[in-house]
Amino acid sequence: MSTIRFRLNGREVEVSPAPGESLLETLRERLGIRSVKDGCRPQGQCGACLALLDGRPVTTCAMPAVRAEGREVLTIEGLSEEERSLIARAFVAAAGVQCGFCTPGLALRAKHLLDHNPDPSREEIARAIDVHLCRCTGYQRIIDAVLLLAQARRGVPLPEPVAPGRVGERLWRFQGRDLVLGERPFVADLTRPGLLHGVLVFSAHARARVLAIDVSRAAGSSGVRAVATARDVPGERWYGLIEQDWPGFVAEGEEVRCIGDVLAAVAADDERSARAAAALVRVDYEVLPAVLDPLAALEPGAPRVNPKHENLLSRTVLRRGDAAAAFARAAHVVSGTWRTQRVEHLFLETECALAEPRADGRLHLYTQGQGVFDDRRQVARFLGLAEDQVFVELIPSGGAFGGKEDLSVQAHAALLCRMTGKPVRVALNRAESVRMHPKRHPITMHYQAACDADGRLLAVEARLLGDSGAYASVGGKVLERAAGHSCGPYRVPNVDVQAVAAYTNNPPCGAMRGFGANQAHFAMEGCMDLLAEKAGLDPWEIRFLNALEAGDTFVTGQVLEASVGVKKTLLAVKEAYFAARRAGRAAGIACGIKNSGIGNGAAEWGKARLVVEEDGTISLYHGYTEMGQGLFTVLTQFASEASGLPASLFRPRVDSTYALACGQTTGSRATLFGGRAALSAAAKLKTDLDAGESLADLAGRVYAADVLVDDTTPPGTESGRIKTHTAYGYATQVCILDEQGRLQRMVAAHDVGRAVNPALCAAQVEGAIHMGLGYALTEELPLENGLPATHDLRELGVLRARDMPQVEVILVEDPEPEGPCGAKGVGEIGLVPTAAAVAGALFAFDGVRRTTLPMRDSPAARAMSAGRARRDESGGRA
Repeated sequence: MSTIRFRLNGREVEVSPAPGESLLETLRERLGIRSVKDGCRPQGQCGACLALLDGRPVTTCAMPAVRAEGREVLTIEGLSEEERSLIARAFVAAAGVQCGFCTPGLALRAKHLLDHNPDPSREEIARAIDVHLCRCTGYQRIIDAVLLLAQARRGVPLPEPVAPGRVGERLWRFQGRDLVLGERPFVADLTRPGLLHGVLVFSAHARARVLAIDVSRAAGSSGVRAVATARDVPGERWYGLIEQDWPGFVAEGEEVRCIGDVLAAVAADDERSARAAAALVRVDYEVLPAVLDPLAALEPGAPRVNPKHENLLSRTVLRRGDAAAAFARAAHVVSGTWRTQRVEHLFLETECALAEPRADGRLHLYTQGQGVFDDRRQVARFLGLAEDQVFVELIPSGGAFGGKEDLSVQAHAALLCRMTGKPVRVALNRAESVRMHPKRHPITMHYQAACDADGRLLAVEARLLGDSGAYASVGGKVLERAAGHSCGPYRVPNVDVQAVAAYTNNPPCGAMRGFGANQAHFAMEGCMDLLAEKAGLDPWEIRFLNALEAGDTFVTGQVLEASVGVKKTLLAVKEAYFAARRAGRAAGIACGIKNSGIGNGAAEWGKARLVVEEDGTISLYHGYTEMGQGLFTVLTQFASEASGLPASLFRPRVDSTYALACGQTTGSRATLFGGRAALSAAAKLKTDLDAGESLADLAGRVYAADVLVDDTTPPGTESGRIKTHTAYGYATQVCILDEQGRLQRMVAAHDVGRAVNPALCAAQVEGAIHMGLGYALTEELPLENGLPATHDLRELGVLRARDMPQVEVILVEDPEPEGPCGAKGVGEIGLVPTAAAVAGALFAFDGVRRTTLPMRDSPAARAMSAGRARRDESGGRA
């Protein structure tokens, strides 16, 4: 290895990079610079690895380290403390940071832009950050942050932090400063003495019989400390959230069922050695015909995909009234087939886990998972250990959106740790991430809907078929949820719905933001537009006429008792919608409903422990995952509200110090149930404070709260009180196009119950709309013979800053009686109606009814920069 010298953040450094090593690898692994992140190495398309090279921005993952010879490299660590503080405060004050993985790169980009253009327009900022990908924010608040920073550099004071941080206040994000500056670590940022690096060997085929796995050459490779296969698993090799149908390793003699299957894992002294050794693992296959179509998978005689379950994963049936009779007497009947696509989550932080031995003999697992206690349970079974022999700790995630519910690399890291007795970190690269984790379900939906002469809905018949891929994940629940939301937020007296999930040899499909509701809404809202046309009503009018109210019966049979704000959201967007129409703009409208809480008969928990520490702070232990949505921040606000103490005293954390298993952070429920537990525990603390005791007096005291919600009923319940979910969020969105049919403006009114933190709440909705617009127009993960056709970030279609229209969020508060301080979850509903609103606007523009996603044939999609590859001619320069 040759030696290179350059100046890093003002000091001379000398390193010896390996041949082909990127500047990103050199900065992170040799020089300890953690603000530069690996989101897509070596694509240079996400911007998370940004540094300044001789004053010019470069994506370091796409640049060979040797090109830094003799040059000046600046990362955010090298800025003055005054400039760092100013940048961080601007981003946090604007709510321009969520998960934080992409933010240091964006912050450095902002510095570079303002050095050259001190007073940029919003359009200029959007163009400047085009190389950066943010999956959380929708970019609007990032642009706000840059504008705030520009003003601050001209001497305009920044907003002051909000205190004390009660419910309803715009409290700044917990650890926001550290996220902006790259100082709060993600799992891949953790280092340990003697750390080994793990790499997985994946299947080369969607379906094949494994005849032999030869690891001898890999085991003898330089730097290798262990090679694991199925025969090394001491416990239960198969795991899963619901069905135990997913093997951590596929064994010789078994079939691989998708290209995300793991055959071996290598631990070595460094990643380069581990990858070189993994490439030496030889696998002999007998390639078999893959089952790639869910309809074909359900045919008699179809090959069985998974040995643990028949190809029919689930069937959900909902029937109320007499749909056939209602169709027979209806004035208007419409029907059609709607299709949605497979989508990659594309969270910026790829899957990573670190496992290390503890002095007490236990294993310490650092995980980014959405349910760390579920991770512990499955890893313990995999290792053949009692659960209490695995100590699990959450490292808040760099985005998840449902894609980190299932185990990914946690079990492999833990096994390699046990085999070597050393700390092991396993991190997937972007291509491996796309290969391994479950996706959004593609669903085919046949709908028929009817109304009377006045436009009142009479009946809906729906048949939904979803491709769940090779493993169950939570696919059956996704189709269950699609069925339960199949009629949207409307009063439908006669219902005949069936939703089926099928196994195939495609990559698994599981949880993704919206969880089946957005697929079903695309079809149902399409029916509403067709019925409006037949009945001679405006799309707004037919929705308002049929919108649910308190006392109405939902599609599942649940009578909605309170906090039914869909009509309020329709009224909130009415003027914007009709004003656009009067101005001659093409406008579409769609409504949405999304459960808050898993429900459907599940027992759900909110658990919290407040521990008063010796230094006067209060640890807030709980069981749910922070993944950018702001959960840690809002839980401190609940604790502040109930205790009367400043939110700044509370330190949220998630680990297994206490038994706080609550399941997955899913179903828009963490605020709903976690908030109730935080309120309850904090109220107990306040009782002692009101009795005259100080925090110093209470040091070491633990205040516990376990809130159980177990009054929901399973789908198909026909007698007694039916309650499928604890709460629901509601929304109406309007999409407005310009004269060329391009996205111009989105107006989104959302019933949030109570906005615990209005800034973070609106930011969540904005980010969800960004995801929903990509879903509508450009995003898709195409497969070829069961293999992803691309892992290129631009080809996957996630929208960039310059693609985003203006987004206006209107928060409607219709308090939820069962929610903490009236709040309910909003993490998912932001994209539930979006695609349908876009489809309605496109029809208004060109008269074409579009029923397949993404709507790439539309003028709105053709105007986007995403969804097609772009060559970076500068060799890494951004």
